[in-house]
Parts: sequence; structure tokens; C-alpha cells
Amino acid sequence: MAGNKRIAINTGGGDAPGLNAVIRAAVLSAERRSWEVVGIQRGYQGLLDTEYSVPLTRHSVRGIAHLGGTILGTSNRGDPFGFPTPGSDGEIERRDRSAEVVDNFHRLGLDALIAVGGDGSMEIADKLSRLGLPVVGVPKTIDNDLAGTVATFGFNTAVEVATDAIDRLHSTAEAHERVFTIEVMGRYAGWIALYAGLAGGADVILIPEIPYRIDRICQKILERETRGRHFSLVVVAEGAKPLDGEMTIKGARQGGRGEPVLGGIAERLATEIHQKTGKETRSVVLGHIQRGGSPTAYDRLLALRFGAAAVRVIAEGLTSVMVALDPPTVRTVPLAEATRRMKTVPLDGDVIHTAREMGVSLGV
Repeated sequence: MAGNKRIAINTGGGDAPGLNAVIRAAVLSAERRSWEVVGIQRGYQGLLDTEYSVPLTRHSVRGIAHLGGTILGTSNRGDPFGFPTPGSDGEIERRDRSAEVVDNFHRLGLDALIAVGGDGSMEIADKLSRLGLPVVGVPKTIDNDLAGTVATFGFNTAVEVATDAIDRLHSTAEAHERVFTIEVMGRYAGWIALYAGLAGGADVILIPEIPYRIDRICQKILERETRGRHFSLVVVAEGAKPLDGEMTIKGARQGGRGEPVLGGIAERLATEIHQKTGKETRSVVLGHIQRGGSPTAYDRLLALRFGAAAVRVIAEGLTSVMVALDPPTVRTVPLAEATRRMKTVPLDGDVIHTAREMGVSLGV
């Protein structure tokens, strides 16, 4: 794409540290090419109404790279291929409004869209590209579960936050001789739990990829008792489940894609551990603090690289792709490839081997 262009950028799905850094890098890179940038507010929802488009300039993105959240706002409720709409009977129906997105894209005079998001957002980006829209995806999720890229920005910050919490709970667990079950995010992948749990010195780490047995967890705790270690830390991913059991679900996501809301596994485990070991056990849910706050230097830099790369890719005339980290470079992968599967923790990977060799229980 040569000459002056007008491109848009949106941030969809859950927020993650580093979103503002992507926006800043994309805007500055576009301005160097004398391109205009339009910010689409509220994720894909903003493409259903041109009222939610705002001009982005060097002034707009000044001093935002270190800030959490996103200046454009975000939403996981705006899937244009299944937009939630009240029906005549009061029930929520899902309508395909993708044609409106295409119309608004052209009404705004856009040449390309930079779509920043996780697996759901990339799936929508892929579908829009199949309708003829020039789309470049940028991978974002604290869960690190997006295929096609070695890492997503937001993950490193979430691990740092979780590790700091584990460090703090370590001292109070030891002081009171308690067991703590610590629930972290990650949905159906155990990346945050595994990395933060191992870095924070957890005694038990439970991830969705390895269904656990409660008796093995209690065995580890009691073994520590016999060695004079009267406390234990159990780090558990929200999607972890017992062998021959189901994930713990709090309810359905309000207004979203109908996905279940995971949560409650830490409290469930705390009750079972207390019943089987007699140990005083407390549960802690870290929740959305893993999403908030300033991104780490690693996430900030990765987000800046992704934002600049997205503009560079558009300048080269390449769309229907996602920028991805392939150390030491940033490359592109087809959007269809990026959304084909979920990236889960490999059970033969080095980090799993490290945990086992250090004597960390994985609940089996």
C-alpha cells in the first residue's frame, strides 16, 4: 500500500497490560508515513457505529506506553457475527451484523484495520478478512494461549503480578502454618499458574492440561509436615479440574459469547484439603489484578514491536495476517493459522520437566 493511507486500530476482548504501547507504536509509525489513524472505541462494537471512531495523533498517544488498560476501551461483547440483541420475547438473540461493519469500514474511508486482541478477536479478524476487509492482527492475552506466536504481550506482566502475590503469601503461610490455595487466571491453559507457581516456589501447581488427584495434593502437603514444613502453597489455574471431574464454573459470561465464567477452584480445593488433612487452609483469588496496572518492560517492548510491525506489514501490502513473536524477530502468520488451535502448556516441555525435577507436585 503506497501513498497516504487511513488506517484504524481497535482493542478487543479482555484488557491486558501493553495495549496502550501498541496504540502508541502504531500511531507514531503511521505518522512517519503521513498516514491518518482512526481509533475504534469499544472493540469491534465501535465498528457498528461510526460515532465511536476518534482521530489518533502523536498528541493523542503521548505518554501512554507505560499505562495499563487502553485509551480506546475494549469489549468482549461486540462480535459482529453474533451480536447480542434483545428479541421480541425479551430473550437475547444473536444477529449477524458483519455487513454493517463492512459498510462502516468503507464509510470511514479506511484502507486497513489493525485488530488487537486474543483468540476471540483474532477469529473475528479472520472472518472479516474473508469478507474482504484488509486486517492485520496483533496478539494480546495474559493467558498466552494464542497459537502462532511464542508469546503474547500481557502474559509477562500477569506472571510478575502473580509471582509477587505468591511471594507475599509465602511469609504469612509460614507464620501461621497454613495451607494457601492461590487461584490465577488463564482460562483453559496453565501458562500463568505454571510460570508464576514455579517462580514463586509453590509446592503444588495445578493446570488444566494435567487433571489432578486430590489425594496426591494432600500427600504432598503431609509429606512436608513430616519434614517440619508446616505450611504449603498450592497455585491453581482457574481452569484446572480433578481427574474424572469438571472445571469449576461460576456462571455464564454476561452479554458475551456464551462462554462459562471459570472460578471457585481455589475455595473448592481449600475445603477438600482441610477435610482430608486437618490443616487450616485459606483460599486467595488474584482475579483481575493480573490484568491491571503498568506493563513490565518486557511486555511494553513487545507491544511496541507488535504495533510498529503491524504498520510495517500494511505498508508492504500484506493483510489477513497476524504479527507474531518468533525470537529474535517479529514475523507474520496467516490469521487462519493463528486461530486454528489453542496453545496449551506442552507436557514434555522444559518448564514441566523443571517442576517435576524440583519435586513440585502437579497433582498426579
